[in-house]
Formats: sequence, C-alpha cells, structure tokens
Amino acid sequence: MRALHRALRRAAKVSVGAVAGAVACAVVGVGGADGADVFAKTPSVPMTMVVVAIAALMATAVIRRMQFAAPSARAQRASYWLAAATDLADLELALTLVAGAHVVIAVTGGLESPAYPLVYGLVAFAMTVLARPGAIATFGAALLLEGALLARSGITEHTALAAGLHAIYLGGAAFAHVLLLRGLTARYRRRRAARLDEELSALRESAKDYRLIAAALGPASRAPRVRDEEERLLAIGGVGMIGDSASWVLATLKRSLGARTVALLWIDDDGERVKLKEVVSDADDITETPRLASAGILGAVVRDRAPLLCAATKPGQLTYYDGGRAGVALVAVPIIENTHLRGILAADRDAPFTEADRDLLADASHQVLRVVQSEQVFRAVERAKYEHERFYQATAMLGRALTPEQVMETAFDAAGAIAEFDVAVIAMYEKDRLRHRVAAVRVRPGGEGIVDVATLTDLEFKDNAGLASMVVKNRHYLPSGGEPREVSAPIFTRKIKFEDAKSLLVLPLLAADEPVGTLTLVARAEKRFGKDVREMLAVIANQVAISLENGFLYKKMETMATTDGLTGLTNHRTFQTRFAEMLERAARHNHKFAVLLCDIDFFKKVNDGYGHPVGDEVLRRVARVLQEVPRKIDVPARYGGEEFAVLLDNVDVVQAKQIAERIRIEISKVVVDTEKGPLSVTESIGIAAFPEDGRDRTTLIERADLALYHAKHTGRNRTVTWTEAQAAKTKLKAS
Repeated sequence: MRALHRALRRAAKVSVGAVAGAVACAVVGVGGADGADVFAKTPSVPMTMVVVAIAALMATAVIRRMQFAAPSARAQRASYWLAAATDLADLELALTLVAGAHVVIAVTGGLESPAYPLVYGLVAFAMTVLARPGAIATFGAALLLEGALLARSGITEHTALAAGLHAIYLGGAAFAHVLLLRGLTARYRRRRAARLDEELSALRESAKDYRLIAAALGPASRAPRVRDEEERLLAIGGVGMIGDSASWVLATLKRSLGARTVALLWIDDDGERVKLKEVVSDADDITETPRLASAGILGAVVRDRAPLLCAATKPGQLTYYDGGRAGVALVAVPIIENTHLRGILAADRDAPFTEADRDLLADASHQVLRVVQSEQVFRAVERAKYEHERFYQATAMLGRALTPEQVMETAFDAAGAIAEFDVAVIAMYEKDRLRHRVAAVRVRPGGEGIVDVATLTDLEFKDNAGLASMVVKNRHYLPSGGEPREVSAPIFTRKIKFEDAKSLLVLPLLAADEPVGTLTLVARAEKRFGKDVREMLAVIANQVAISLENGFLYKKMETMATTDGLTGLTNHRTFQTRFAEMLERAARHNHKFAVLLCDIDFFKKVNDGYGHPVGDEVLRRVARVLQEVPRKIDVPARYGGEEFAVLLDNVDVVQAKQIAERIRIEISKVVVDTEKGPLSVTESIGIAAFPEDGRDRTTLIERADLALYHAKHTGRNRTVTWTEAQAAKTKLKAS
C-alpha cells in the first residue's frame, strides 16, 4: 500500500504540469477565451481570468522547463514515472505554449487573426528542439485547437478555406523543420554521441589494456604517460572491476536469497555514516542520494560490528528506501578488513531470513572484500612498477650525459620522470670559498610565476641559514616530509621568494660523500614528494653528483685536448679542424674570411737574455691580447713556439688588416717586468684572405706565411698582406 501511495505521489509530481497544459488547451478549445468578450466595454470576468491564468501557466511552464533536471539513471530504472519525467516536462511546455498561442489568436480575430505566424513558429520550435513526444503534442494540439476554432466559428466556405490553409502551413512548418533542422540536429547528435562513445570506449580499452598487458610489456613498448594519467587509468580500471564484480555478487546473492533488495554500503570518512555504493533491487523507491543521512537499523552493525537478523523492520529504519519500508525482514553483515570496518552487505525480503542466509551473506561479503583488496594490491604494484620504470629511465638518461651542462639538463628530465615539479634549480657548492652558485634553472609549463627566474640566474650566495646551505652541511634532504612547514623559510636567500609552494624538496648532490651542490624541486600541488619518491630522488641526486664530477672531468680533458696548456689558446690540431670547418662554411655560403700568422720579433733573444720563465710570460701576455682584440666568433690559436694564428670569420682583406693592426699595436704596449727591468716586445703579422689569396687550406697558410716572412725581412713589427708582399716582390724584380 505504501509503495502504491509513493508511486501515485511520484506520478502526480511529474505529470501535474502536463495535465495542466492539457486542461488549458481544453479550456481554449471550448471557447474559454474570446476577444469580443475580453475587450468589450464591460469585459467578461471569467474569460479575463482564463486569459490571465493561461498567461501565468505559460510563464510557470517555461521556468519549470528551464530549471528541470532529469532524475538519475538509477532513479529512472527504479520508477516508470521518473523515467518519463523528461517527456512529461516537454509535454507541459508544448501544451501550455499552444494554449497560450491560441489565446492570442482567439482575442485578436480568430480565424482572421494576424497572430497565426506565432503558432507556425511554435510548431517549428517544437519540431527542432523538443523530444518526439513534445513535438508530436505541439503539432497535434495546434491542429485540434484549429479544428475547435473552426467549429466555433461555423463551417462555411470561407472559414473552411482559412482553416485548411492554416493546417497546411502548420504541416509545412513541421515538415520543413523535421526534414531540415531536426534532421541536421539529429545527425549532429548522433555524430557527437558516436564520438563520445568512441572516446569512452578508447578510455575503457586503454584502462583494460593497461591492466592486462602492462605487466607483460616493458616501458619502451607502451605509450609514455605522465604520472597523473597512470593514476587515472588505474583508478578507472580499478573502479570498473570492483563495480562489475560487486554487481555480479549482489545479483547472484539476490537470486539465491529470493530478496527484494541487496545493497552494498560503504562506511564514510567519518566512520559513522554510510554510502550506498551498489544496489540490486525490484523496488522503485530506492533512494537517489548515495550518501545516506543516517544508517538507521544498520547503525547496529556499525556499532557492534556483528551480523544482524531482523524479522520485521519499523518505518524509516531502512534508510536506503526513500519512504522507509516497514515490516520487511533484514539480514546484514559487516565487511571487516584487518579489524577496520569497511562496509555493510544487507538484504531484505518479506519472509524472515535464517542463519544459513546470514552465513551465505557473510561469504559474499568476504568475496566483495577480496575484490577490493586485489584491486588495492594491483594498484600498489602498478604504482611501484611505474615509479621504478621512471627510475630506470632516469638513471639511463644520466648515463648518456657527458658535459656538466648536459648533466644538469638531464638531471631535470630525470627528476621529472619520477616526480611532477614546477620549478627545479641546481646550485653548485664551492667548498674552498664556502659559496653556492645557481648553475641551472628549469620552469616547467604551468610553473610560471612561482619564482622570478631573473633573480635566480647566476645567483651566488654564501653559507647561511637557508635550506640549501643546511642540506649541504647535513648531507641530507630537507624538509623531511617534502612539504615546507614555514612558507617564510628561505631556500637560497631571503630575497628569493617562492610563491604558492606547497611541495618542496632540496636534495644534496653527494660525490664520494662530499657535497658538490644541491637539487631543489618546487611544486604548487601538495604531496608531490612522498616517501618513496624522496628515496628515489635521493638516489638520482647522488647519480647527478657523480655525473657532474665526471662531466667536469670530461670538460677538463676536452679542454686539455683542444687548448694549449701554456697560453690557453686553441692548440694547433684543433686550429686545423676549425680552419677546415670555416673554409667549408665560407665556400658553401660564399663568405669571406682571413687567416693571420703572427710571430714575436726576436723571441730567441728574450729566452736567451731573460730566461725561459720570462719567455713563457711573454707568450701568455701576447695570447691574452689575441683573446681580447679579435671578436668572439674569431679563433686565436698557438701555432707553434712563438708563432700564433688567428682565423677571422666573415671579413675581407681590408678588415682583416685593420684587426691585425690593432693586435700589433696592443702587443707593442705589453710590458713585462723582469729582474733586468721592463721588457717590451713587438710582433710581425702576415695575412692571407679567402678567396682572393687561395681557396684551400694549404695555399692560404703558405701565403700567409710568405706575407709574414716579408714583414720579418722588411723591418719587423709590421702587418703585411699576401697581395702587398707580392706587389713588393714584383716591384723589386722590376727595379
């Protein structure tokens, strides 16, 4: 009886608007509104009230439809009337609007009213926007009211023709919009639904594939996913598996027990309230709210953590029913995991339950718990595997880096493979000077605004009370929990502010247990650097430190292999390589360049008269001039002994001689203090230009050397080009 009463109440609630619209149409159809009576000198009070009532009904119907929210899928499955709620809402709007439109027609002239386009537009709107029941109701009601108006006006040749034309126009408006707009809309909706189904199917398939083959394939065989995507796929797969398994268990249990309802309720975060997670039921009054206001009679199971058998419940005790059924038998068992109450499995029916039914329910609860536990284990294993795969990738990346710059960039990539951060900073520590220097900074997309990168670039600071200094001193990462306790605590210096930093980790870079720097990771999101992540990042930081030491060693070895040990200039072998590269580039792009060969005048006398240490100092001072005077794109080198060479990129012979002259003048200004007094030297320079003086390396070197020879034998401390040397030689022969 109670169920019937509830069904009637729901039916009344969802259909009252449609019934009101139908009544309004009926009132208009029998002539409840007429312009002659409404606008007479003495208006008809009943007809005026009808017009006002239908206008109010129209406004109410529009507002109700705009605010209408369809019942949940579970509620629609549980009740026929709730399943029809959307169609009934469309019927209410359609019938009310048709009634209102015919009121306007009735008071503005009847069959001769100029307001008929309003009805045509209304039919077109319904055919385009409303679902099929609402569209059909609009068209049908308009035709019926048109027939009623014809009957009231009297059937004559004139009125029949007018009504027939109106019916044709109504049909034309309906057909046009069904064929065109509604067809296009339906096609768009089908396409959108198909695309949505494809995306959902792909997502489910991705989660399924991830669960089924993730363990069988290596990380290189799967598409790369960020940590959040992995967590999302794990969650989708886990929830789907638990839901499917629980639904099967509940359906099987319902058939076995002959129950009306079997429900799985989960304990809320507060440990007292319950949430309705899964339900299988023949009843139509299952609550639509997942979180129940109270546990009702099931509170005894929460309190005692013991099975419950009840022969007949009282009204309101079963809170997963909206109306609160009474007089039904109930059996419920707790779902307990390691002394923790996780949920309740309950079943009800009209006949009392036995202890055997209770035991069967208890066995089913264990099955549900095993499904949940297996998903927890699966997620933990997959999460650990994901992290270790990223750890392996990070170590592999570091193994491929050679120079310190490459190591630092790779360190950021490696850290990003393990943990999501917004800003990362590497600061090098100089133990002898007790100073720190920021060597590299990376801001990942979305991390802009956390810190002013300009303040970090090339920042140098001494040991202080900041986290970076404390990490170096303690040789241990800080803060211990991966989250800053005090936002005001400095990381590097108090001037460097990190805004909105919810997760922070400063790791020491240790090589042979000696700190060489720090790696700082900052994120806006909370709990980015959990315990497992911190431990893996600590190992990565140690590898970064070793890789940095190897990088500095590599750079030192590379420098030793490419530069002259005494002067710091490019050595002869590297000079020849750079010469070949510049020659090839100039020939390919039709550029010019020049080569200078320089020789210190009377250098043997310097060594013999002042000693080799002074001679070495002279070479270093001359090399300094050759580094400072040319441009950065030029290549100065020690060619051998007291000879130097300079490659001048993208210059002609005139520009080359100007640079050579500046070099010669600056060298003549060099003064070396010795025990025998100040020592000055001069230099002679020979110039050969590409392509005027030669197109290959051998020819250019040979002609620059001949120009140098000419400078040496015509007074020294001179700059001579190959062209000038040749002109002087020709002139000498002519004389």
